[in-house]
Amino acid sequence: MSACRCTEEAVGVERRTLLSLLAINGLMFLAEAVAGWIAESTALLADSLDMLADAAVYGIALYAVRRSGRAKRTAASVSGVLQIVLGLGVLAEVIRRTVLGSEPASLLMIGAGCVALVANLICLRLLSKHRDGGVHMRASWIFSKNDVVANTGVIVAGLLVMSLGSRIPDLVVGSVVVVVVVRGGIMILRDAGGDERVPESS
Repeated sequence: MSACRCTEEAVGVERRTLLSLLAINGLMFLAEAVAGWIAESTALLADSLDMLADAAVYGIALYAVRRSGRAKRTAASVSGVLQIVLGLGVLAEVIRRTVLGSEPASLLMIGAGCVALVANLICLRLLSKHRDGGVHMRASWIFSKNDVVANTGVIVAGLLVMSLGSRIPDLVVGSVVVVVVVRGGIMILRDAGGDERVPESS
């Protein structure tokens, strides 16, 4: 009974953590998407899509919490594929704005990037106790680490746009976010594949 109770408590902690992460990333997706559209910022729009990918990943991980190791691996694989697909969607947006042009608002970029960075640092803190858990939780940890990198990039891009008076830094950071997002998806797929080769103890 004691072991069972401990397992139930651990599952409950995972669920509460993932629910918090889902809420934070869902709200930040909406905030950054609106800010990115108003600011005409590729970097912010890219970061908002990354937040959307994360929200979907946390939702999938939440589904997998009480399920078997196979279900967790499947959830992580779906998360990885989703991350790559959304990364390619961001690339399309970068290309579109490169061709059509844009005038990114640096102050809005910096402000939104700072808020997103704080949100993702909170996410990392929530995930810190689960970083060595199941593959679905390791995937969540990878996503949040990537987000911190992307948020920092948005802030740097905003500062460069302000100081140089050029939209190029915004486009460059948008492209870098694509690389970060796609690389994270590939890492998760590899992790899920490696985890699948380990026999389940149950």
